[in-house]
Amino acid sequence: NNIAESLFSQLAMEAHALPDWVVMSAGTGGTSATIGRFIRYRCDIAAKTSLCVADPENSVFYDHYETGDPDIRIGTKSRIEGIGRPRVEASFQPDVIDRMMRVPDAASIATIHWLQDILGRRCGGSTGTNVWAALTLLREMRAAGQAGSVATLICDGGERYLDTYYDDAWIASQGLDLMPYLVSLQEFTRD
Repeated sequence: NNIAESLFSQLAMEAHALPDWVVMSAGTGGTSATIGRFIRYRCDIAAKTSLCVADPENSVFYDHYETGDPDIRIGTKSRIEGIGRPRVEASFQPDVIDRMMRVPDAASIATIHWLQDILGRRCGGSTGTNVWAALTLLREMRAAGQAGSVATLICDGGERYLDTYYDDAWIASQGLDLMPYLVSLQEFTRD
């Protein structure tokens, strides 16, 4: 089976078995395309579930989704390893995406620090990007008085980022301020 079938079969036992949103960041766009196509293929799921793709800073996917321009290029490398691209990949399929969200790198990194406290394990930056977008959608649902669920993936471990995402000196050298995002995450936890 594929990742979409696995995701939805695992959710079958949850209170809200069909999520309102599935959140996926785009590396090449292949996984988001697989999940988006699966949602559209299954009419029972498509009636309830939408796909949000989270894109970090220094990536062209969000801009391509907004403009439709397949020739967009940037010269800056993404800080969030594994996701974010300087050019549009052929596997990125915007027609199966319901919403895109650009996630600041500081939000992604703050989220993995927050997750470490909650999960007792380190996650990588793309997980932080996914979870930040998922929490944003949950806040929107809560504000609208909507009950439901949002699904995403923990897609990378954080041990290899000890001298970057988990290093205060590296974070400072990048000019990133995690504090506003950490405060927002703590507020989410209290709500």
